[in-house]
Amino acid sequence: MARQKGIIKLKGTIGDISFYKTSDGHLAREKGGVDASRIANDPAFQRTRENGSEFGRAGKGGKVIRNAIRLLLQNAKDKRVVSRLTTDLLKVVKTDATNERGLRTIENGNFTLLKGFEFNVNGKLGATLFADYRADFERTSGEAVLVIPPFSPKVRIAAPAGTTHFKVLMGLAELNFEAETSKFESDETAILPYDSADTSNIDLLVGIAAASTKPVIQVMGIEFYQEVNGQMYPLKNGSYNALAVIDATVA
Repeated sequence: MARQKGIIKLKGTIGDISFYKTSDGHLAREKGGVDASRIANDPAFQRTRENGSEFGRAGKGGKVIRNAIRLLLQNAKDKRVVSRLTTDLLKVVKTDATNERGLRTIENGNFTLLKGFEFNVNGKLGATLFADYRADFERTSGEAVLVIPPFSPKVRIAAPAGTTHFKVLMGLAELNFEAETSKFESDETAILPYDSADTSNIDLLVGIAAASTKPVIQVMGIEFYQEVNGQMYPLKNGSYNALAVIDATVA
């Protein structure tokens, strides 16, 4: 892989060289590799097919999750969230002790490994909020709660420069990886002043279908704002907003 330099950037293929654009810039590489039909049929590539199948399953699972929490994710994500989420879900797939290699699934793996996943590495929840909180999900009732006792924002929140206000969000998603569908509910606080002495007690509550048998994730986030002439504007287009998985369970 080589990096393109100069004023004119190429896209496409010239001879055996492919030119393309990525988040890392304009790159070029030599064409090569094994013929696709051989990979699909040659017994020597059985492991390759198995790995490809499970990687694809992890990729589709990541899309299900991203679509489920799109309402919150659109304000708190980094440019590599797709690949990072796929990588973590592939780790979940590989813990499936029920199905054969190549047929392993997310729902039969250790889904709790997803707990702690940060959707925005530029504003991690674990490095932003230092207040104590309680997060619970009751599968029987289908209800999830997030409780944060009163705290001083300036002491317990590491906000980016320019912050005047913030709000806390919580979401709950029921995930059907096989059908590639989901159900999602969310709750949030009002936009709160960052310079207040102490917040009031924060109680967020959401619910999905009772006694669900599907994988469920609970996410929590913080969004930052700057007040200008009485109007609230997302701080730096939300690039430092935090969103993370605080619980991940299967039935």
